[in-house]
Amino acid sequence: MSNVFAIVMLIAGAGIAAQIAVNAQLRTVSGSALWAANIVFAVSMTAGLLVLAGASLFSTLPPPNPALWRAPRWVWLGGIFGGVYVVLAIVLADRLGAALVSATGILGQLAASIRDLRPPEPYGGKGIRYRGENIRRKAGKAAKGKGK
Repeated sequence: MSNVFAIVMLIAGAGIAAQIAVNAQLRTVSGSALWAANIVFAVSMTAGLLVLAGASLFSTLPPPNPALWRAPRWVWLGGIFGGVYVVLAIVLADRLGAALVSATGILGQLAASIRDLRPPEPYGGKGIRYRGENIRRKAGKAAKGKGK
């Protein structure tokens, strides 16, 4: 089943490249990257609401968890990140091309993911400790290391 999901994501990724080109054309037609981005967001919101309505009608889709409204404010940053990406892709598509916009977006995602997999090491990203380099640690970590 994982292979099917991977293939679906591969197709969705190809759609992103097409979206970059379509959004760039929309910018040309609308006369502004901001108009194009807001049209894209309006169409996306409409599609999302239609899917939500369909899911609500034909399944037992529960309402959002009430904890959503008490969540930390940073959980809403995904919308900002997505918005910035769409606007930048629209603005930069003519300058960089769809392939480079996609590749740099993917590179950014990979870099962020790798950072999650491999936490920062104490040597300032150098990988080795240089002679005379002083590694400062929090007091709690120093005490923990001494067996306290």
